[in-house]
Amino acid sequence: MSTKTTLPSRLIGSRSVAAIGLGAMPMSIEGRPDEARSIATIHAALDAGVTLIDTADSYHLLAGEVGHNERLIARALETYEGDKEDVLVATKGGHLRPGDGSWTQDGSASHLIEAAEASREALGVEAIDLYQFHRPDPRVKFAESVGALVHLLDTGVIRMAGLSNVTVDQIEEAQEITDGRIVSVQNQFSPAFRSSLPELRACAELGIAFLPYSPLGGIGSAADLGKVNAAFQRIADDRGVSPQQVALAWELSLAPVVIPIPGASRPETIRDSAAAAELHLTEEELASLNA
Repeated sequence: MSTKTTLPSRLIGSRSVAAIGLGAMPMSIEGRPDEARSIATIHAALDAGVTLIDTADSYHLLAGEVGHNERLIARALETYEGDKEDVLVATKGGHLRPGDGSWTQDGSASHLIEAAEASREALGVEAIDLYQFHRPDPRVKFAESVGALVHLLDTGVIRMAGLSNVTVDQIEEAQEITDGRIVSVQNQFSPAFRSSLPELRACAELGIAFLPYSPLGGIGSAADLGKVNAAFQRIADDRGVSPQQVALAWELSLAPVVIPIPGASRPETIRDSAAAAELHLTEEELASLNA
């Protein structure tokens, strides 16, 4: 059953999105499913009321596959027969996979501008809904990278701009450079990884969406969340839900700007995650999880 009418929403810029997003990365990297299951997963997310889909040009496995995940999302949206009007696709640039399992970076303005154009083509859109600088490059001045976002905004290649893997100081610097046009920050955050709490709080103060990636601990750890976090498992057992739902509901409680983007490669997992938006934890439960 669709929960589109009951899911609470958060704002990204002038857009309202559902409280839980979809991280599409697992559909394009190691262990990825076939395309049919990936598209079924994206369709299941949309049926469940998810309106934010997160991707990046670097979400691919092999050399020569840059944009694999973006093209997959474009095909899924093209074949979806339901309402797509509110769907927002967020992609990223500046982080690269050569195809040998490693990651590299290129935060130069020239690369980001070129990468955004390529992402626009891969997604098949006139303008990218939300484009985020994937990771600061230590070889490039942060101001140069953020300046590329300003150029992309001013030229209409992207509608909104965001950051990923940044510090509080970098958020504030980017806001100054862009004249307050940064609308999102995507940092790692989960029950086991809380070091981005200062950035989450800064986003709440500034009214910027905070998008926790790997909100369940990452691809290799999400299934074991309840085993390593006893409080989450106990509350899940008491409520008759999964510990993953409890984790997402806890993250939503931290600030109105939080929109977790759990990764998924199966319809059943994204359906379970989307249901977390309707799980309201008590003050006692939250105190236990915050401890």
